[in-house]
Amino acid sequence: MNNNNELPLKGVRVVDFGQQIAGPAAAMALADFGATVIHIDPPGGPTWKNPANEILNRNKLSLELDLKSEEGLAQALALIDKADIVIENFRPGVMKKLGVDFESLRLARPELITLSIPGFASNDTLRREWKATEAVVAAACGGYTDMGFNRVLMGLNPSFSPLPLGSSYATALSAASAVLALYEREKTGRGDHIEVPIAAAMMEGLSYNSYVIDGLPERYKTMREHEIEYRRNNKIPLNLSYDDLQEYLDPFYRTYECADGRKFYCVCPSHRNHAKRALTVLGIYDELVAEGLPEVADLHLPISEWDGETSIGVYPLPKRWADIIAAKMKAAFLTKTSEEWGRIFGKASIPGAPHRTTEEWVQDEHVNLAGLIVEVDTPDYGIMKQPGPIAWLENEADAMLTPRACRHVSFDEALAELNEVAAEEKVTRPTGADIQPASGKGWLEDLRILDLTNVIAGPHSAAFLTRFGAEVIKLDPVKPLYDPLIGTMYTFQSGVNKRSAVVNISTEEGREIFNRLVRSVDMVVMNAPQRQILQLGLDEETLKKINPDLLFCRLDCLGGPRVGPMSEYIGYDDIIQAISGIMSRFGGIETPEEHAHIGTLDVNCGFAAGLATAVALYQKLRTGKCSRARTSLSAVTNLLQIPYCYDYAGRPPFNEPSGREGMGFGPLAHFYQTSDGWIYLDSNSLELDKIAAIEGLEGIGEVDDIKSFLTQQLAKAPSEYWTDKMWAKDIAVAVPESIKHLRSENSRLSDGTTGIDRGSFAFTIFPDHPCGHQVTQIDHYAIRPTESAIRPLKPTERTGHSTREILAEVGYDEAAIDSMLKRNIIGLGWGKEFLPS
Repeated sequence: MNNNNELPLKGVRVVDFGQQIAGPAAAMALADFGATVIHIDPPGGPTWKNPANEILNRNKLSLELDLKSEEGLAQALALIDKADIVIENFRPGVMKKLGVDFESLRLARPELITLSIPGFASNDTLRREWKATEAVVAAACGGYTDMGFNRVLMGLNPSFSPLPLGSSYATALSAASAVLALYEREKTGRGDHIEVPIAAAMMEGLSYNSYVIDGLPERYKTMREHEIEYRRNNKIPLNLSYDDLQEYLDPFYRTYECADGRKFYCVCPSHRNHAKRALTVLGIYDELVAEGLPEVADLHLPISEWDGETSIGVYPLPKRWADIIAAKMKAAFLTKTSEEWGRIFGKASIPGAPHRTTEEWVQDEHVNLAGLIVEVDTPDYGIMKQPGPIAWLENEADAMLTPRACRHVSFDEALAELNEVAAEEKVTRPTGADIQPASGKGWLEDLRILDLTNVIAGPHSAAFLTRFGAEVIKLDPVKPLYDPLIGTMYTFQSGVNKRSAVVNISTEEGREIFNRLVRSVDMVVMNAPQRQILQLGLDEETLKKINPDLLFCRLDCLGGPRVGPMSEYIGYDDIIQAISGIMSRFGGIETPEEHAHIGTLDVNCGFAAGLATAVALYQKLRTGKCSRARTSLSAVTNLLQIPYCYDYAGRPPFNEPSGREGMGFGPLAHFYQTSDGWIYLDSNSLELDKIAAIEGLEGIGEVDDIKSFLTQQLAKAPSEYWTDKMWAKDIAVAVPESIKHLRSENSRLSDGTTGIDRGSFAFTIFPDHPCGHQVTQIDHYAIRPTESAIRPLKPTERTGHSTREILAEVGYDEAAIDSMLKRNIIGLGWGKEFLPS
C-alpha cells in the first residue's frame, strides 16, 4: 500500500485507535517515515469531523470496528497480534474496559510497544475521568490565563486560542517515544508501555512561561512588565488599547507598517549583529550613532559595571532609547513594501518577516517548493494541499513528499497487509527466549552528543534527549553571541542535564579541541541554515572526515525537505508565527500579535528534532546508515495549525476564530463568566438535552440566542457549581487555571525524582541553583515508560563550568589547559556572575 517502501520505518506495523488529533497525528508521523499503519475508527467514522482527518490519516489503511461487539473486539485483537506498536488516546482505562488490556497483551508478547496518550495522567485522581477536549486541557494547564504581557496590559484574561497546543506537543513527544522504544527493542527484543498525558506534554511545551527565578534582577524586566507592576501597585486599570500597547514594545521586537499597508515583524533583540544589520539596511544606523547611541563592550558584566547606558543587542532597551530607535524604524519601514523588506532582511541574515495569513502561507511559493506543503490526491476533496512531514532524514526526504490518501479497507484486507509486511520483515532483534528482561535503564544511555546550538529550539532538542540518559556536551564560544537574557536565562530550561564547555573554535587550537570532541561523540546537533554551517566548516562532509560514523541533527527556521527560495533565511519562533498566519489569527488581521507563549514553536521543534534523531538512531542500528536528522520551525507550525493548514478547490473561507474578541468556537464552546470567575464550556448541539437537565439551564433547547442565555444563567452561580454539575453529565468543562496557581500547588524541593508519579503537574524547586537564585521549573515528566528509566532534572550548570573536565577527557593535560585559558582559547564562563545582575 505504501509507496514510501524504503523509508527508515519500513516494516514497522502500527495499529492506531486514535481519535481527535494527538493519537492519529503521532501515528501519521510514523506513517510518514514509512511505517505500515492500520487506523481504526468506531462505527460512523472519526469522532472529530474535519477535513484535517485527510492529513492525519494519510499513508494509512482505515476501517471501522465496533469494539463493544464480540466480532469487532476479536478483529481488533487479531490486528494487534500482528502489530509492533499500538496507539490509543482515550481516557485512562477505556481500552481495558473495551477488552484491549495492554498489560495482558504485553505479557503474552513482550516485544509489543503500547502507547497511551490520555488527556490527563492515569495517576491524576482528580482529572483522569474528565472529558479532556483540547480546550479543557488548555484551560486546566494555564494555557488561557495570563497569556503574555500584551494580554495582561489589555485586561484580557482569560484569552482564547484555537491552536491545539496540547495535542501538538503530545504528537511530537509520543512519536519520538515510540521510535525510541523501537530503538531499544532492536537491542533487547523487549517492548514497553508508554504513557504521554496531553496535559503533561502541554506543561512541558509551556516550560518557558512557567519557570520562576526568585529575585530576578531588574535588568531582565521589559517595559511591559514595569508597566504592569506600576499599574497594579497604583490601582490603575489594565486596559491599554492595541495601539497604545505598541509603545511598550522593544523596537527590535515589534510590528511595523510598510508602504503597502501590510505589516512586518522585526525580531532582532538580544543579538548585537542582528540589530546593527537591521538598522543598517533601514538606513538609520549612522544617524543613531551620530545622536550618541551607546555601545557596551561586555553585556555579561553586572549592569553596575557597564561602560555605557545601554547598547543595541540588549533586551530590553531602556524606554528613552527604545522610543528614539522605534520612531526612526517606523519611518524607515514605510519606504518599502512588506514583501520587499522580507527579501532584504532574509538576504542580509536579519530575523524579520512580513505578517501573512495561514491561507497565504499554504499557497506560498517557498513553502510549496521546500516540501513544507505537499499535495495529496484525496477521494473527498480532490488535490489537497497538506502539511509536509514534521521531521525527516535528509537522504530519505524525497520519498516522504508523495504521501497517499487514506484508503478504506475491510478487516480481511487490513490483516492481509499486516501479514504481508510481517512476512517481508528481516528480523534483526532478539526474539523468543532471547528477549532480555527489563534493564531499568534509559533508552539513550549509550549516546554521546555534541550540542552546538543556541537560543531555544536547538538547545531544547538536546535537553530533551538527556532525559533518556544521553550525555550532552554543550559547546559555546568564548565570546557570547547573545545578551544574558537569551544567552544565559533561557538556558535554565534548555541546559538541564548537560555539561558545558567554552571554546573558541575559530582558532587553530580551538579547532583541534573541537575535532577531538567530534571524534568522541556519536552525534552533533546544530541549528542554522546550511549556508552558515558551510561558512563555519561544520558541514557533514567536513565532520565525517573527522568521524565517519557521526550522526547529525539540524534544525532551522524556514527549511524543508527540499531547498526553497527562503531556506537560507534565519529566524526565530516569532518569525514563523508572523509569516505562517499564527499572529494574524491570534491578534487579528489588522492587529497581529505574537502568540502569548514563549517558545510556542521552539519547544516543539526541539521535540520534533528528538523524533528525527530517534529515527536516525533506529535506522543506523538496523542498516548502518548515518543520516542527518532534520526539522524546522516551519514544519512544526504546520502541525500546530493542522485544523486549518490545508487547501483544496472549493474550500470554505479560512474563518477560524481569531482576534482578541474570539473567546471560543461558538455559543456551546466558549468562555463564560460565572458569579465568582470563569469557565470554558466545550460542548455541542448533540449535548443540548444533557445541558438542559442541569438545574439553572432548563429550557436551553428552546431559546433562539444560546450565547445570551448561557451568559445570563451561568453568571448566577459559582464556577464550582457549574463544573460539578457538568462533569456529572460528562460534559467537557474546565475552570481556566493560572500557571502560577498550578506551580504553587504542584512544586516540591529537588528530591532526585522525575515527577512522573505526581499526576498531570510536577515542578521542581532548586533552592541552590548554580545561578545564585532559587529556580522553580517544570519536570521532564511527559514521557512515562513502564520499563525504561527517565533521568530527573539536574539544573543547568554555569556556562563553561566543565571546560577543564571535558578537555581532560579528550587528552589535554593541566598545563595545556591553563595555557589556553590564559590566551582565551577556552574559558570557564562569560562573566563574573552566572546570571549577571
